Amino acid sequence: MPQSLSHKQTPATLVLLSYDVSAINRSAASHVAHLIFGRKDAGRDSPTPYIHRPEVVWIGQSVFVMPRSIATELAAKLRGLGAIVTMAQVSMAFGEIEAFRRRASQRHVP
Repeated sequence: MPQSLSHKQTPATLVLLSYDVSAINRSAASHVAHLIFGRKDAGRDSPTPYIHRPEVVWIGQSVFVMPRSIATELAAKLRGLGAIVTMAQVSMAFGEIEAFRRRASQRHVP
């Protein structure tokens, strides 16, 4: 079972990932949404949507903080769908990251 971001994460391992996909390309936008948020009709064997992974913190629309390994994996998938992806190493205190997690938990996530 993956671990959530914690005080054990070193700042160098955290990445801010932002993506953009053109709304004009509805098919790509839909696939990106399914990758990030999942599908209501997804079976039990479907991969866990990125938004529901304990290591991923949703900062805001199309912006996440996560370990570099997950960011690299997600970026490759997003780029494969035609999205523009930007990543940067970040350094945040554990409490600051958790503040974003708490804020995100107040939003409705499918």
